[in-house]
Amino acid sequence: MPFRRDMLLFLGASALAGGTSRTLASPLTAASQPDLRGTIDAVEYRAVPEIGDRKIRNLEQMIRQAAAENVPVFLPPGTYKISNLSLPDNTRISGVPGASRIVYTGDGHLFAAENIRRIELSNLVIDGGNRWLGDYAGGLLQFTGVDEVLIDNCEIGGSRKHGLQLERCGGRIERSRISGAAQSGLYAVDSANLSIVANTVSDCGNGGILVHRWRQAEDGTVVSGNRISNIRANDGGTGQNGNGINVFRADGVMVVNNQISDCAFTAIRANSASNIQISSNQCRRSGETAIYVEFAFEGAVVSANMIDGAANGISIANFDEGGRLASVTGNVVRNLTLKGPYAHEVGFGIGIAAEADTLVSGNVIEGAPRWGLQIGWGPYLRNVVVNGNVVRKAPVGCAVSVAEGAGTAVITDNIFQEVGEGAVLGFEWDRQISAEMAGGSAPYAQLTVERNRVS
Repeated sequence: MPFRRDMLLFLGASALAGGTSRTLASPLTAASQPDLRGTIDAVEYRAVPEIGDRKIRNLEQMIRQAAAENVPVFLPPGTYKISNLSLPDNTRISGVPGASRIVYTGDGHLFAAENIRRIELSNLVIDGGNRWLGDYAGGLLQFTGVDEVLIDNCEIGGSRKHGLQLERCGGRIERSRISGAAQSGLYAVDSANLSIVANTVSDCGNGGILVHRWRQAEDGTVVSGNRISNIRANDGGTGQNGNGINVFRADGVMVVNNQISDCAFTAIRANSASNIQISSNQCRRSGETAIYVEFAFEGAVVSANMIDGAANGISIANFDEGGRLASVTGNVVRNLTLKGPYAHEVGFGIGIAAEADTLVSGNVIEGAPRWGLQIGWGPYLRNVVVNGNVVRKAPVGCAVSVAEGAGTAVITDNIFQEVGEGAVLGFEWDRQISAEMAGGSAPYAQLTVERNRVS
C-alpha cells in the first residue's frame, strides 16, 4: 500500500512533538484542518523546527520546488529559526494558526520578494524578535513589485522597522495581527488594487497603517474593518507620525468601518489625497485631530464617523495649499480637549473646521471647549455651507472668518445650545470682531446667517 504524503505530514508533526502517531489525540477539526492534497511539507525536506543553516537551505529548496510545481508548502507546528529568504514567484506557505512559528535570527531580512506575480502566506506566526534589520530592509517582510500579495490569518510582531512593507504591490492583507513594530505596522507605497481588511494593528512606534505614494496619483486602496490601537509618535513631529491610518498623495482611497483608538496624533489623516472617502469609523482618544484632511487635495467625503475624545474633531484644511471640495455630514463629535501635542496657530478644542467649497451638514457636536464649528481662517474661506447641525456645550457655537479677503459662507438652520460666548460670531483670525449674528443680523455681505435656533 503506498504511503500517502499527508500521512507523512501528520506522522512527522507527531514526531516533532516527541511521540508516535498515536500521540495525536486532538487532531485538527474539519473546519481548521488545512487542505493538504498536493502539499509539500517541511518534514519531508528535513526542514524541521529549530533548523540550522543547512536546514534553512533545505527549506529554501523546498519553497522553490513547491513554487515550480504550483503547490503550497505546509509548516507543521514548531519554531523555524531563519533569515534572509528570498521568495520565488508563486510561493504559498501555510501553517497551523498560532503554532507554526517563523522566528527571525537577524543579519539582514526575514522574507523578501521582488518583481514577481504572486506570494501567499497564511496561518503563520512571524516573529522579528526586535533584531537588527539591514539598511536595505524597510520591514521585517518586504515585497516590491508583487502583483498579488496575499497574507491571511498571520501574526507579525517584533520588527525593528515596519512590520510589513509593500511597494508597487496589489493583493489582500486580511485577518492578520501586526504588533510591536518600531515604525508602522503596515507601510504600503505606490499600491495597485490593494485591500487591507479586518486586521488588528497595535502597539507600534510611529504609525498603524500607512498608504503612501512617491508622487500624487490614483491609488484605490481599500482600508476596511481594521482595529488599530496604541499608536505612538516616537520620532516626534507635528503629524507625520502617530497616526492610526495615514494616507499621503494616494487618490481614490476608501477608509471605512475601522475601529481606531489611542493614537498619539490622528485616527485618520489624509494629506494631499484627493477623492478620499472616510466613512463609518470609530475614532476614540486621539491625541490631536481625530480626522484630518489637509494640504493639496480635491474631493473628500467624511461621513457617519463617531469621534469620542480628541484635541480637535474633524479638520478640512489648507485652502492656502489647494485643499478644497469636501462633504462633512452625519458625524458625531464629542468630548474634546484644549490640550494638544504641540503649539498650534489656530489652537485646539474645535469640533469641525472647514475652509473651501465644503458642505458641513447634519453633524452633532457636544463638548468642544473652544469652538463648535470653525468656518474659514483669515482670508482662507470660500463657499462653505453650514446647515442643520447641532452644537452643544461650546463657548462659541460657530466661529466664521470675516477677515479681509474671506469669501462666502451660508450658516442656516442650525441649533446651538449652551454656547456661553455666542452662537455665530465673526472672527479676524483668532480675534472676535462681531456681535452675535445667529438671528440673521450679519453685517457682512459675504455671509448668509438665517433661521438658527439658540437655547
